[in-house]
Amino acid sequence: MSSALDEDTQQTLMEGRDTLFAILRSAQKDLQKVFVVFLIGFLATFWTLRTYIWDWLRGITESRMRAEVGESFDIIATTPFDVILLQAKIGLIVGVLIAIPALLYFTRDALRERGYWPQTPIPRWKVALVATFAVALFAGGAAYGFGVFFPFMFGFLAGFGFDAGFAPTYSIVMWTEFIVLLTISFGLAAQMPLFITALSYAEIVPYETFRDKWRHAVVGIFVFGAFFSPPDPFTQIMWAVPLMVLYGSSLYLAKIVVTAKRAGARVRVRSIARSHWNVLTGLFVAGMAVIYGYHEYGGRTATNDLLAWADSSYRILPPDAGIASAEVSLLLYGAIAGAILATAGLAYYVYVALEAEVEPAGTAMGDPTAIDLASLDAAGIRAAPPEAFADLTEDEAMGYAGAALEADDAEKAQAIVDRFDETEHLRESEDGDEGSEDERAEAETTEAGGGLGDRTSRAGDTFLAELTDGETDSDDIGGYYTDIVFILNSLRSRSFRIVLTFIIVMGGVFAWLYSGGLRDVRVDFYQRLPEEVTADSIGVITLHPVEALIFMVKFSVLAGVFVTLPVIAYYAWPSLRELGVVRGHQRSIFIWTGALAGGMLGGFALGYSIIAPVTISFLAADALSAGMIISYRINDFMWLIIFTTIGIGFLADIPILMVLLNSAGIPYNSMRKRWREVFITMLTLAAVFTPADIITMFLVTIPLLFAYGVGLAVVFLVTFGGRRDLAPPAEFIS
Repeated sequence: MSSALDEDTQQTLMEGRDTLFAILRSAQKDLQKVFVVFLIGFLATFWTLRTYIWDWLRGITESRMRAEVGESFDIIATTPFDVILLQAKIGLIVGVLIAIPALLYFTRDALRERGYWPQTPIPRWKVALVATFAVALFAGGAAYGFGVFFPFMFGFLAGFGFDAGFAPTYSIVMWTEFIVLLTISFGLAAQMPLFITALSYAEIVPYETFRDKWRHAVVGIFVFGAFFSPPDPFTQIMWAVPLMVLYGSSLYLAKIVVTAKRAGARVRVRSIARSHWNVLTGLFVAGMAVIYGYHEYGGRTATNDLLAWADSSYRILPPDAGIASAEVSLLLYGAIAGAILATAGLAYYVYVALEAEVEPAGTAMGDPTAIDLASLDAAGIRAAPPEAFADLTEDEAMGYAGAALEADDAEKAQAIVDRFDETEHLRESEDGDEGSEDERAEAETTEAGGGLGDRTSRAGDTFLAELTDGETDSDDIGGYYTDIVFILNSLRSRSFRIVLTFIIVMGGVFAWLYSGGLRDVRVDFYQRLPEEVTADSIGVITLHPVEALIFMVKFSVLAGVFVTLPVIAYYAWPSLRELGVVRGHQRSIFIWTGALAGGMLGGFALGYSIIAPVTISFLAADALSAGMIISYRINDFMWLIIFTTIGIGFLADIPILMVLLNSAGIPYNSMRKRWREVFITMLTLAAVFTPADIITMFLVTIPLLFAYGVGLAVVFLVTFGGRRDLAPPAEFIS
């Protein structure tokens, strides 16, 4: 294993292990205190959960549900130990989180020796201020989740499942873990201002990186939300919009802090406020006027009407509803609003003053190494002195080039790479490192304009050489790698059409299921059940809040993949034919698609009309005869329908596909000899796509292998025992 890791990685792992051991040794004498802190957190959490939390969480969950949905909503325990084990698990997590700061405090000497603790003492008030700020941000994120996000989300999820005919009966474990996970994610996301500001101030990550990579941050927020929130558009927006606003605020705060650090103590807030007192006073008066106009000229009434239209129980109270009179309340609210506006104005003027102070110092006139490459255009990059590139690493240069590409400035990106390679070559020449003839030729090729493309090609060649020890014959992994790269390159120009096909199919299927298709399928399928098994006797529940939506996403993705495969095969056919994998014209794909679609539709019709109803009614009748109450999980119930409907069509397609492959140059003897590889492939696919355990995996694999055996028999008959294949063997088979 050690040979698979480079020296830097091994050294990092060794340092981490040594640091962990040093922490434990240093805290050995104080472990009792750390354990007491952990025990307090554990017991307090356990008691709070038993006494208050469950009812409070249930109230939040039901607060936005419709009346009929709330009546069907319930929380259940699926095992006798669910509740107590869940309380213990949450208590353990909270206890560990509370004990970590105590552990770090008692091991500060060991951390200081290894450079992980500040060498100079930090005033306690600063530590307390940062800790208070972090706790306040976490509490604010959690408050947003419990006050806004959770009520709307659970109201939507429960209502969606109820309208589709699935009772919202959540498992207490899944329900609680879902809430806890989202609460932690909101709390951690709210730490963004502190996190970005601290990294920027300490210059661990430059502020300019956070500023220039905002597109990546937006994509990351949506990807993060896709994992930690329901996949419907409404909750995605409720998740992403506050985080994007928070990211923008974090950038502004980080800019203020970083600029203040660069400017030093030359900016006086009091003098700035004195010089702009008239504007700040105007902002204060404007804030008071806005509050007065809002209450006196219909703003409060319009807001309450909007809340009523949105079916919200929140209302803006009149000024005299508080402890003071209307006049005093308006004066107080106006003063608060005016103070906020004046503070924002003062922050703006401080920022402008800091910018003015730091610009001369940051320019570093006469120092070519201080040139900001990000601010130059392509001509400026080419005109910059070599010293501006002398201290750059390859990662930094490629980072500047990548930022230029993101800004749609390919000329600048190419100029950065050329100048960096030129400077690197000059440095090697000055050091006397002549290198081999091949290395000099490669450097000259790069100088002549190889740029980004040559760098990528060199990286790929290096990877392939390491992977195959320089051998790229068709019989080893290097040959397969080369063939795969060749096929993928042929698909690159058609990637937009392929991706667009996948997105259209996946989005269309999801929209159909989302807009009532899931309910229609359930109702239509229940009508096909025998009379002795009524729809009322088969209940379908959702144990997890997003179980129905996750099923819809999985099914939509599978539908998109199956529809996109013929498109990929159509565009890859010329490359496959050139490699000798298949024979025939590209139009053969239409015949393949028609034959496979016919087999799929025929098998689906047979499964949906006969096999699936008979199977499910048999299972249900067996359970009802034993006096059981049937409550299937939507995930298991719907996948059972899919396996007994679409799965039948897929089984019917296997013999058809084998005949088509034989007509494309795959001989019968190869299919017969390669049955072991086919079995392993089927077992792997079943392990990925089956929703249950290993038994279900084999229950899916055995019919697939049986269909493969039927296909072998069909091909045997068609080819007269393999003596007369439908097409000559392809070149790679020969």
